[in-house]
Amino acid sequence: MEVKKINFLQSYSSILWLLGGIIIGSIFGLVFGEDVLIIKPLGDIFLNLLFTAIIPLIFFTIGSSVANLERTEKLGKLFVIMVLVFLATILISAIVMIFAVYLFPIHEDIAIAKVPFEEVASGSAGDQIAKLLTANDFFELLSRKSMLALIIFSFLVGFATLQSGEKGNAFKSFLDSGNEVMKQLLNIIMKFAPIGLGAYFAYQVGVFGPQLLGVYAKPMAVYYAACVFYFFVFFSLYALVAGGKRAFKVFWSNNIMPSLTAVGTCSSIATIPANLAAAEKMGIPAHVRNLVIPLGAPLHKDGSSMSSILKITFLFAMFGKNFSDPMTILLALGITVVVSIVEGGIPNGGYIGEILAITVYGFPMEQALPVAMILGTLVDPIATLLNANGDVICSMMVSRFSEKTKW
Repeated sequence: MEVKKINFLQSYSSILWLLGGIIIGSIFGLVFGEDVLIIKPLGDIFLNLLFTAIIPLIFFTIGSSVANLERTEKLGKLFVIMVLVFLATILISAIVMIFAVYLFPIHEDIAIAKVPFEEVASGSAGDQIAKLLTANDFFELLSRKSMLALIIFSFLVGFATLQSGEKGNAFKSFLDSGNEVMKQLLNIIMKFAPIGLGAYFAYQVGVFGPQLLGVYAKPMAVYYAACVFYFFVFFSLYALVAGGKRAFKVFWSNNIMPSLTAVGTCSSIATIPANLAAAEKMGIPAHVRNLVIPLGAPLHKDGSSMSSILKITFLFAMFGKNFSDPMTILLALGITVVVSIVEGGIPNGGYIGEILAITVYGFPMEQALPVAMILGTLVDPIATLLNANGDVICSMMVSRFSEKTKW
């Protein structure tokens, strides 16, 4: 019995420390309320360390993964399967949320809360797409605001290395070495996770907890219930699709750390290291996990898809409009796909998705945007859980469909 206890503590020590930090932080938030702002810098320091390491991690993991593919045809097949899996799960999550808001409709009067919001630069659709996909100088790739541009650049660098053959072996070794160094750096940073996430949880509970009791209580309850249902039921179904009962057991026994990291940081990008570590333990091939998970962070967002539906139905209720028209629902599904692509994987990052939905449906911007922003902030933790943890389950399905992986 003693041997089993020792093995348990050795296997789950990091998770137990993380849970301990989160529980203590939550208690501090409940007891001291907004006074916990004094320890928020501890959480900010941890997040900043993560964010500064994420940029080189993205470059080296994607570049190394693509450069080590055996043939270019394999890359094309893998990419197509990944896109199809991403689109399928995004649309399924949106449909689940639509059923939820129909089963528990939002009809109550909603007070319009006024909060400051960011000014969004205007421009043509072509200009916005160019800014989203590329950067006009190399140093701008080193910013989290250019995450999608960095991913595309890293992908192209890896592909160019692959095409260079033997002449590119030295650079491929550099990518491989850099990938290993960045993984070790992130292991060091994650040693501070119990303190950092504990402070961040204290801040969330202390500052945002009371807002849940206001006019947002019912939509928040519907959203959180739908997300919990989707997380356990549909992620289990996805795992069964990826490999039956074995894949089911492998997934649920290795996704604890990614789940806690996602909820604690409210960032898909900050969860990448935990996702990669979990995917490695699950036995997902390196070239699959190193491509699907970093790409999934900014591009694949089941939680954001569901929150997009919630915001749209919330605004429809607020302005007394009917959400039952089939064309309205189809348009909402299209918006969720776009939102999943353009929203950044950083805490409370960007309001392009909200602005798109408000503009398409013709809601008054000055009244609708603050409401959408408040909802976005309140649903961020569990939305990020689905966004980030969904990348792991998608990598399992991609591995199954492309590599015939068996667990």
